[in-house]
Amino acid sequence: MSVDRTERGPSPRFSPTALAGRSFGAVPPTALVLLGILSVQVGSAVAKHLFGAVGSFGTVALRLFFAAAVLMLLWRPSPRLDRRTWTVVLGYGVTLGLMNLCFYLALARIPLGIAVTVEFLGPLTVALAGSRRWLDAFWALLAAGGVALLMEGRGGLDLAGLLFALAAGTCWGLYILVGAALGRHTTEGEGLALGMAVAALVAVPFGVAESGTALVRPWVLAAGLGVALLSSVIPYSLDLEALRRIPPRVFGILMSLEPAMAALIGLLVLRESLRWPQWIAVLCVVAASAGAARGDRPDV
Repeated sequence: MSVDRTERGPSPRFSPTALAGRSFGAVPPTALVLLGILSVQVGSAVAKHLFGAVGSFGTVALRLFFAAAVLMLLWRPSPRLDRRTWTVVLGYGVTLGLMNLCFYLALARIPLGIAVTVEFLGPLTVALAGSRRWLDAFWALLAAGGVALLMEGRGGLDLAGLLFALAAGTCWGLYILVGAALGRHTTEGEGLALGMAVAALVAVPFGVAESGTALVRPWVLAAGLGVALLSSVIPYSLDLEALRRIPPRVFGILMSLEPAMAALIGLLVLRESLRWPQWIAVLCVVAASAGAARGDRPDV
């Protein structure tokens, strides 16, 4: 249950992927995935602290703007693409931008652990879609049970926040499908860089409309750069290197830990304590995601 972000073919010029390989060669690939998960969730916690200054739209705008700037500098992609490739890049970027906007709108209203757990239903649905195995039906029921527990123990959770998290999950599912097409039509990180630039173009107008000149305060810019590095640049780089050394199936199982990590970071960094039914709901979704990923064929 993962996006295969491995790249097609070597680059004739400087390759950040090759640089990452030399930098992280001594680190076990499982540790790289776990570090990437930790980085994403710490980035989300930092982002939530920015909401009071620039709002959720402003935070998304900063994250995607700086992530696009860094990736464009690293990969220096050529805009000379055929019409079909540009269609895929635009679809990827718009989906990525909407996914981030919806997720941050959810994060402004509900705890981090719950937002990520609900959002994770998107990739889980993609993993289970079309399956004819009885075991996968069990994983789907387990995830549904987790959602029921989440709603049972929601204790005043904002309904709009849950709906935004579901919308983000839907975008995440589409992101996986479009991301696979992006990998087929572009080489190395060039498609990612161009797609991130498109996502920034989607999000920045919302951020400017909501926050205006507050976005250019020095400490806000520094925090936005930190969020971009923690939430996008670092985890994508770690994932790329890990996927070069472990099967996507194993990667998907490790990624299933993300809701639990989000709940833990929410507790430790944001002081967002969950009720016991909510913790059980998180664990149900983690177990269902791991089970679905374990059942994937190695070549998927």
